Amino acid sequence: MGKVVCPWDLITNFVTDAFVGYGIPEEDAKICTDILLESDRRGIESHGCNRFKPIYLDRIKAGIQNPVTNFEIVKETPTTAVVDGHNGMGQVIGYKSMQMAIDKAKKYGMGMVAVRNSCHYGIAGYYTTMATKQGCIGMTGTNARPSVAPTFGVEGMFGTNPLTIGIPTDEAFDFNIDCATSITQNGKIEYYERIGEDVHPGTIIGRDGKPIEGDSGVALKKIRDGQAALATLGGIGEELGGYKGFGYAMVIELLSAVLQDGSYGKDLNGKDENGNIRPYHLGHFFIAIDTDHFLGEELTRKKAGEIIRSVRNSEKAPGCDRIYTAGEKEWDIWQERKDSGVPINESVQQEILAVRDELGLTQYKFPWE
Repeated sequence: MGKVVCPWDLITNFVTDAFVGYGIPEEDAKICTDILLESDRRGIESHGCNRFKPIYLDRIKAGIQNPVTNFEIVKETPTTAVVDGHNGMGQVIGYKSMQMAIDKAKKYGMGMVAVRNSCHYGIAGYYTTMATKQGCIGMTGTNARPSVAPTFGVEGMFGTNPLTIGIPTDEAFDFNIDCATSITQNGKIEYYERIGEDVHPGTIIGRDGKPIEGDSGVALKKIRDGQAALATLGGIGEELGGYKGFGYAMVIELLSAVLQDGSYGKDLNGKDENGNIRPYHLGHFFIAIDTDHFLGEELTRKKAGEIIRSVRNSEKAPGCDRIYTAGEKEWDIWQERKDSGVPINESVQQEILAVRDELGLTQYKFPWE
């Protein structure tokens, strides 16, 4: 679909300047840019440049997301905190909250921060990587606009609710599992629509209880209109364990709301009672566990490495020559891309040019021009 590789320094500087142009303070803009592009570094293009304009810039312009983040600590103890993000930049709120949890863990062994009134915080695995780089086990989760149906239901009642855990290892990359508790997520379907790929069978259920297939754009509109919903991990019904994905999704929904008295479910749909758009009021949680408060970072990394290598070295299925553990494929993609740049599809190319022209950032020239 006409992808063009854009060098990292060029896209980094442009995205940062564009965020500043939309009113985000420079230091916060750098955080937002780093988290946004980390998705592309890992090959998770649904959450990178693909979402730069529609999820962040457009929401700032619409007045439902604040470019200047008011990071309010509502309550704090030596090991915990409750934060109100006042609908600021989710990446800034997430970055500060995770670092707060890590700092508490370094001092007391464990730390947890619960957040309310935030916005989309980007790739969840960024925050767990913050923890593993500092010798901690990290965990985070977030609720999201309701688009996923419970087992035996057809109505979107909760979000794609990622469950994300990072554990330090002695390898070049840490163990980092970052995935939604639904089979697929809205961002992936948005990405499929951009590249002209159909919905994958069994991932979306209609209000008639039947799977939705075909055009991704049509499916996405049905989800937005409440006429379809995503299926949880395990799929539609119980036969392949859909109730397990449902259960884990509810864990994230609860932890993203109950400790901080946050919004949940249909209150996260971004609309008021009259159908007018409003902030999403998302909730997050961040947990850090310092390995030095147990038997030490060095031993933790060595033991974790031994465990994942034992799994990767087990017998392979016929026709398969490699077993991957969480974080490995993303590391491989970074090795492929680090000296070149981020591949950007045609629709995002046009969005970038439009933002450049809107802000008068005429110093930027892109490879696809």
